[in-house]
Amino acid sequence: MKSFHNSVCVAALAAAIGLLAGPAHAQSAAPAAADKPDTGEIIVTAQKRAENVQNVPLAVSVLGATQLQAAGVRNFQDLGAVSPSLTIRPAEHPVNANVSLRGVGTFAFGIGVEPSVAVLVDEVPMAFQARAFTDLPDVERIEVLRGPQSTLYGKAASAGLINIITRGPSETLKVRANVVGTTDQEYGANFSVSGPISPTVGFVVSGAYSKWDGNVRNLYNGQKLNGREAGNIRAKVRWEPSSDAKLTLSLNYMNGNTNIGRPIINQAAGATFRNTPGQTADVVLPGVQIGPLNQNVSINYTSRTKYQGGGGNLRGEFALGDHQLVTITSYDKFRLDDYFDSDETSSSLASQNNIQVGAFKSTMFTQEVRLLSDGSKPFHYTLGAYYANVDFERPFYRGPAIALANWYATSKSSQIAGFAQADWQFMPKATLTAGGRVQNEKVSYTFQDIQNGNAQFSGSASDTAATYRISARYEFTPRINAFVTYSTGYKGQTYDLTTGFNQGRANAGPIKPETSRDIEFGLRSQLFDRKVTLNLTYFDTTYKNLQAQTIETIGDVQNFRLTNVGKLGTHGVEIDAGYRPNSDFNFNTSMAILDAKYLNYAVAQCFAGQTAAQGCVAGSPSSQNLTGTRAVQAPQFKISATAEYTPQIGNGLRGLAQVNVQHQSSVYYASRDPQTFQKAYEIVNLNLGVRAEDRRWEVAIFVNNLFDQQYYPSLINNNGLWGGAMTTQAVLPRDFRRYGGLRASLNF
Repeated sequence: MKSFHNSVCVAALAAAIGLLAGPAHAQSAAPAAADKPDTGEIIVTAQKRAENVQNVPLAVSVLGATQLQAAGVRNFQDLGAVSPSLTIRPAEHPVNANVSLRGVGTFAFGIGVEPSVAVLVDEVPMAFQARAFTDLPDVERIEVLRGPQSTLYGKAASAGLINIITRGPSETLKVRANVVGTTDQEYGANFSVSGPISPTVGFVVSGAYSKWDGNVRNLYNGQKLNGREAGNIRAKVRWEPSSDAKLTLSLNYMNGNTNIGRPIINQAAGATFRNTPGQTADVVLPGVQIGPLNQNVSINYTSRTKYQGGGGNLRGEFALGDHQLVTITSYDKFRLDDYFDSDETSSSLASQNNIQVGAFKSTMFTQEVRLLSDGSKPFHYTLGAYYANVDFERPFYRGPAIALANWYATSKSSQIAGFAQADWQFMPKATLTAGGRVQNEKVSYTFQDIQNGNAQFSGSASDTAATYRISARYEFTPRINAFVTYSTGYKGQTYDLTTGFNQGRANAGPIKPETSRDIEFGLRSQLFDRKVTLNLTYFDTTYKNLQAQTIETIGDVQNFRLTNVGKLGTHGVEIDAGYRPNSDFNFNTSMAILDAKYLNYAVAQCFAGQTAAQGCVAGSPSSQNLTGTRAVQAPQFKISATAEYTPQIGNGLRGLAQVNVQHQSSVYYASRDPQTFQKAYEIVNLNLGVRAEDRRWEVAIFVNNLFDQQYYPSLINNNGLWGGAMTTQAVLPRDFRRYGGLRASLNF
């Protein structure tokens, strides 16, 4: 009861601050402030053209460096801390992590399965979401577009998208550098250098390296787990041969590794591993003290990944009279090798030791061309065409003792699309927007089941689909406007290329496309000379033929099979508010109130250990009816609020004080499963430091998770490995324990 009272109090305080606080997009991003004056406007490319975010009839959040620093966000997987509608659930490796917006994401582990939330870097899509799970170097801003974005961005954005915008070349020489060190042995550094090479050529080069050993101890060998190491480098060269033409070549490379240990935080007394006599927890997990604060494992094979990838894109921008032609050509190649101790013990019995080894390989080529008319005219439009070709490969082995698997799969997709969107200001204060997209996609696969007689399967399919969006916007004053938008979403058909693929799955053909419809009402306002910002969005979205994982059990190992599971509805309110009375003081907050439920999901897999009293209906297989149940990974309430105070403390110096409060209500990671229930929690982060008046340098100390609150971003029911006895494992967050650190930056 005390915990609940504290949660409510913190949430109420954050909400009260939020009514005065500014969303990430209510202020200019900090890096830009050093280069040009703060006009009070944030320019985004959410509709594939540069626009003031306050005038875009979409639900868009823009995250700048100040918000990321205050919330302790240094990696992609931490973004959910500052964007309440966004939830990122970690897993044993990045490919299996899940990104969801408004309670909707793709819980799928197979190759070739499109995500529901697209991830782009500089408007270029990524084949794998896992490609983004690394540091965020040289970021100018991050745009989070909530709700279906299929009309302009295609089939991988049926629930929204995240667009990471990196800095471009500057007109004068600029050098930026940041370093960070923490009390729990995390070290990182990044830099960027930009400037002109000649009057017509500019460049920017940036790089980053970070290393953290982790917060889980493997008692088998003393190694720390749950850590990561990453390095990446990015370069851009921009050539402007004339005032009517601009070419930008961007290149990037990344290399890194992760490891994982999933501590058991709760287990039934007397449980034996795989129901084997004598194989109790104290035998197969020697030294591990099971409990909610457990940070120890004992595994005799290191669960880990190593990855590398690189690519580039060539962007051309050409003035054609009062039109602009934009072309973007991209190529990307990525590989992630994964190694997993699937028994997650250090049992000495050969019959109990099992591993999984595999790789994810992707190659992607895209070409986009779009023509933009003059955006200052009452009627303006965007016309475009898009082509993408993606190849995936996945070799996989599991054994040698339990649930044997050995297979090799490939997946290919090729899509071509045309899209258009027009804005018509038919009255001085009223604008209509309409857009549509038509796309054709061909998908194919091969599956070689080496384990079972080298069986060979292959197949292909094609599909043509259309999506559209219509909105109306009315400007009551130059700083207050409202809009209503209706849009549809689409995620293409695919094949379930995972363990257990057989002739039956091959005969069934591809999983059906997932479709959605969304309606939004929004209010955008800036008041009192732009000192106060208040943005409200109400949304109601329905997804049909929802693509999701269900569980297929082979032996005592659970496999995940993709299928169309039914219908899901999500509706709620998002509030972004802001108050910036002067250059010394700034508040910002974002809040999401969400109701995401399965509207039709009559036959779902029972969770391990589920009883008839809990809704499991006996059968072959047993099932439960989830219709009316809250969707997984969908908290009903989430808020992030940041306060920043930078008083002048001397000649040319300013102090720095930042407080960030994050609150999330309870959530299930598997429907109705009490073992995967995370209760409400709140996290407070504190930053104190000093900076130069012109922001050329800054030094700050910080404490993340100030009150040392424990929570779990992912919980796993692993009863099957323990003979059906209740066993719950957790993936620990970066801030499972309070930690402090020092960060410093240069900007000149």
